[in-house]
Amino acid sequence: MSTQLTATAPRRPDPDARAGSPEVGEDGALTRLLTTYLRPYRRELTIVLALQLVGTIASLYLPSLNADIIDNGVARGDTSYIVELGGWMLVISLVQIVCSIVAVRYGTRTAMAFGRDVRSGVFRRVGSFSAQEVARFGAPSLITRTTNDVQQVQVLVVMLTTMFVAAPIMSVAGVVMALREDVGLSWLLLVCVPVLAVAVFLITARMVPLFRRQQERVDQVNRVLREQLTGVRVVRAFVREKAETERFADANAQLTDIALRAGRLQAMIFPTVTLIFNVSSVAVLWFGAQRVADGEMQVGALTAFLAYLLQILMSVMMASFISTMVPRAAVSAGRIMEVITTEPSVHAPSSSVAAAAGSGEISFHSTEFRYPGADAPVLRNISFRVGAGQTTAIIGSTGSGKTTLMSLIPRLIDVTAGEVRVGGVDVRAQDPEALRSRIGLVPQQAYLFTGTVRSNLLHGDPNATEEQLWAALDIAQARDFVTTMGGLDAAIAQGGTNLSGGQRQRLSIARALVRRPDVYLFDDSFSALDLATDAALRAALRPSTRDAAVIIVAQRVSTVASADQILVLENGEVVGMGTHRELMDDCPTYQEIVHSQITPEETP
Repeated sequence: MSTQLTATAPRRPDPDARAGSPEVGEDGALTRLLTTYLRPYRRELTIVLALQLVGTIASLYLPSLNADIIDNGVARGDTSYIVELGGWMLVISLVQIVCSIVAVRYGTRTAMAFGRDVRSGVFRRVGSFSAQEVARFGAPSLITRTTNDVQQVQVLVVMLTTMFVAAPIMSVAGVVMALREDVGLSWLLLVCVPVLAVAVFLITARMVPLFRRQQERVDQVNRVLREQLTGVRVVRAFVREKAETERFADANAQLTDIALRAGRLQAMIFPTVTLIFNVSSVAVLWFGAQRVADGEMQVGALTAFLAYLLQILMSVMMASFISTMVPRAAVSAGRIMEVITTEPSVHAPSSSVAAAAGSGEISFHSTEFRYPGADAPVLRNISFRVGAGQTTAIIGSTGSGKTTLMSLIPRLIDVTAGEVRVGGVDVRAQDPEALRSRIGLVPQQAYLFTGTVRSNLLHGDPNATEEQLWAALDIAQARDFVTTMGGLDAAIAQGGTNLSGGQRQRLSIARALVRRPDVYLFDDSFSALDLATDAALRAALRPSTRDAAVIIVAQRVSTVASADQILVLENGEVVGMGTHRELMDDCPTYQEIVHSQITPEETP
């Protein structure tokens, strides 16, 4: 059984099958998370329950045998009786040990499988998010929810399957067995157990808000650390090490303060439990001794009753130990369920429409995009067409909506009005994977993955041959530096940090070229190239993209001047459209951009 959890395909539940609002209460979120992701392991949990039941019954039977040995063996000097019952006690102890070991094995492996499935579910959901959902949660928070939050719930599952299952069994059965030994002392159970339960509840109730704030502080520390690592060059260039150190120290101090406050409350539980534990033992011996002296109770029954009371309190103590973990796990579960139950704004249609193969036409029809809650749209009334074999350039000031417009084509975000068509079909009617497989996108921030030059280029087409990879590198003007690095198997650091900005851009362009798509989208992809490399790269691109629709976003006039069509964006609107010559005649905004970069004499 345990082998099945690792050797066979993981039995992951489908997070898309769960309906619900992201606004889920923490206790409800924990229950939903556990029931959803533990459902595939019902058989393993049933085995754990059965083994824990047998082991608990065995442990509860031992005090009765011990009392029998004292009253009927030791008191009467019957050695054979002592040996016989002692042998039974050894056998029962062995059964208890075996059941406990096997139950813990099944329980821990089930908990590990649970953690694997939850991480997979969160990862799959995040992978389906559009840019809006990713921006809403933030990368540091999503990382914390996938790692630290899942770990908190996973640890709780380990404790539930290995310890908490036995606690109620031992409590109920212990009460029954204690009453069998002596009813006269039963009032101690009615006092000790509720006192312990109430004391633990009062402490844990104060821990819930602290654990919630603690997870938020973990997010904050991750965010600060991530910013400092990503922007370490800027920090050093502007000599901001001291300020950044203080900023991290402040975030770290806030996390430490919350953790200490929660830890102090958590530390109060064990002394409280121990105090009640010891007072209860003294009470049993005090009142039990009087009953023995009065002849109402035998010594063996007193020892058995004390053992049962201690077992009952031990089970309550185990439950209280786990209860200290429940608040933090509940907070983490709420954060996990918030991600899992968030529906992406971009999703596949129920019945997709496929665009004609080889058709790279792009058209915008009265397109508008507005961010949720924004007062004004980022883009409004955008209408233009890019035919196959045509190059359209987009230019405009910073913040005019160029990158947002480009994101609408591969459905990284969805329009809020109007429509965008690729291949004559509305992108919202197409399957997102099929749509994006026809698009070669070079984003504004060139990003490379840890690995090699080859592994990064194969993101464009996993089946590309070595000749195709080198051909793409030739077009992207990247052959020389790749050869110097050691060829296609040269190492690439995380994010491509071992390369210059221009080298990262050229490899990103080569990655798009490997795909040989119907649509090329270059989002300010030539900004880090010198003018000579820029011109050589664009000249090499023309033969490779002659059958595809090409859209180039750029800031340089020299990059866009030769395009078949130029769009000028200003405050989210098209204020000019035409060739370079046409715009120089009738578009003041374009004229201003051109004159800010080159003199009238240099104007082509």
